[in-house]
Amino acid sequence: MSSRTVNRIAVLKGGPSAERDVSLVSGAACALALRQQGFDVVEIDAGVDLAARLADSAPDVVFNALHGRWGEDGCVQGLLEWLRIPYTHSGVLASALAMDKARSKAAYAAAGLPVVDSLLTTRAAASAAHPMAPPYVVKPNNEGSSVGIYLVDAAANGPAQLDASMPDTVMVEAFIPGRELTVAVLGDRALGVTDIHTDGWYDYHAKYDAGGSTHVIPARLPDAVTDACMDYALRAHDALGCRGLSRTDFRWDEARGPDGLFLLETNTQPGMTPTSLAPEQAAYSGMDFGALCVWLVEDASCSRS
Repeated sequence: MSSRTVNRIAVLKGGPSAERDVSLVSGAACALALRQQGFDVVEIDAGVDLAARLADSAPDVVFNALHGRWGEDGCVQGLLEWLRIPYTHSGVLASALAMDKARSKAAYAAAGLPVVDSLLTTRAAASAAHPMAPPYVVKPNNEGSSVGIYLVDAAANGPAQLDASMPDTVMVEAFIPGRELTVAVLGDRALGVTDIHTDGWYDYHAKYDAGGSTHVIPARLPDAVTDACMDYALRAHDALGCRGLSRTDFRWDEARGPDGLFLLETNTQPGMTPTSLAPEQAAYSGMDFGALCVWLVEDASCSRS
């Protein structure tokens, strides 16, 4: 933790990514919490004039509440490193690695962590023929928050017909049946395991629409699976070089016991409202939302890669 004095904080939110609306909500919640903790807070909707707006506001720390491309893929982190403004969450390299699903999975595998069989292909090829035997999932290789995810089930007569919002390069990943689990890591400790219940696939709407999902924490799991989730999340955080707060998502096939647990991805900029998954886990661990935001501010620095 830094010993510097922090008075003014710039909260970055919004931005041009597909997750702009979610980021606006996260940013507003973090700004309110930090004001309630006594900080002078300026909220910045990140655009092409971001460098100039940061120069004008002269913050002691930037609180990064951006989601999606440009905000959590190393781009804004590189700008903040260039400007030498301390900032929260992960640095350039970890952010870029975590956003690129294929490269993050390679890092997981190198660290001995269990990953799902997958391949990269083009949007056109994935729409023309099954890239692998169904059931499988098709998703962008470099977006987050379940933007543009297609589930092709075993009974499908043909491949997914991907719309124009999908990028040219997509990841095709074998579908793992069972439960959706997630673990947040704060600094050097895993906070808990949440079991996410939905009526269907845990897509963008299930994550962010009211009533789209319910969160059970602590997840009711065998001790071996709980322990594995906590261990794997911390090892994933370290393997990617994450800083501050991250959240790693899992699928668990109960029929296979502990061997049915697989890492899906790590989010270096998890949702930040009091009811988001990572803050819920922090609260479960005894840290309320305001204290979590303050912890992230105190953890901020440059040279975070």
